[in-house]
Amino acid sequence: MSTTGIASKRSAAATAAAAAPIGPRRRWRRAETLAGYLFIAPALLHSLVFIVAVVFVSALISTWDWDLISPPEFVGVENYTRLFRDGIWLRALQNTAIFVVLSVPLSIGLSLAVALAANTKLRGMTFFRTAYFFPYVASMVSVAIVFRWLYNKDYGLINGFLGIFGIDPIDWLGSCNTALPAVALVSVWKGLGFNMTLFLAGLQAIPAHLYEAAQLDGAGRWQQFRDITWPLLSPTTFFVSITSMLGFFQTFDSVFLLTGGAGGPERCTLLYLNYLQQQGWQFFRMGYAASMSWVLFALLLVITFVQFKVLNKRVNYELG
Repeated sequence: MSTTGIASKRSAAATAAAAAPIGPRRRWRRAETLAGYLFIAPALLHSLVFIVAVVFVSALISTWDWDLISPPEFVGVENYTRLFRDGIWLRALQNTAIFVVLSVPLSIGLSLAVALAANTKLRGMTFFRTAYFFPYVASMVSVAIVFRWLYNKDYGLINGFLGIFGIDPIDWLGSCNTALPAVALVSVWKGLGFNMTLFLAGLQAIPAHLYEAAQLDGAGRWQQFRDITWPLLSPTTFFVSITSMLGFFQTFDSVFLLTGGAGGPERCTLLYLNYLQQQGWQFFRMGYAASMSWVLFALLLVITFVQFKVLNKRVNYELG
């Protein structure tokens, strides 16, 4: 049979298949697909309007000089070049870097310690796990009110406790030496429950037979933690380090509520987002604020990429 004849037969078969009536199973699959698209349409539309569109609009605004009242004036990259001549912006960036360096290791260490304690099989442990998680779901406003009382120089409980040992009262939120660490401690405590839950899930995923084998070999608790727990928790630690870094870089509410929007005293607690909010919604420099947000995005993208390149090599995904 010639090649032309074979091709004509295949074409006729394809035409016949296309003209054949659609079976009930195929119609059902099409209906399911359509229903699926209809279900995700609201969320997809929301994402397109309030995320994707806003991202592109903010990029456009970052090239404007605009105060929400006067017509926008195109200034190109002037807002970006102006940032690096802004001493207050550099101070906010420096404060934020110090804040992240203080908070991330402390958050990982405390969360892991609490998770190890909460992983023990003791009576009433469910209550304690709930108590540890409660600060995460509590309002930041209520948390800030409590800690402002605790940090109070004259009648705060912390200074009252230190006074027992003859230590003079410390102005925790009024001194540049202590204000930023004090705010960092509040932010770490607020997010402790979430990271604890992640570590607790990682601990419970480690096979028990590994610990039993280690005990038979005479390994103590520290050796079991060093050789089993810590290596097999590396995926959880990697995830917690990434999310914690991103979260602490975007801290706003704790500083705003504890030391004011200006980041007192003397801008010692002024963080990146606090300065961004100040420029955008107090001084109405919308283009300048938008450029700050894009620089923050680029900075976080670079840091996250470096974390993936450096830390991902040390992550052990084998559970044994």
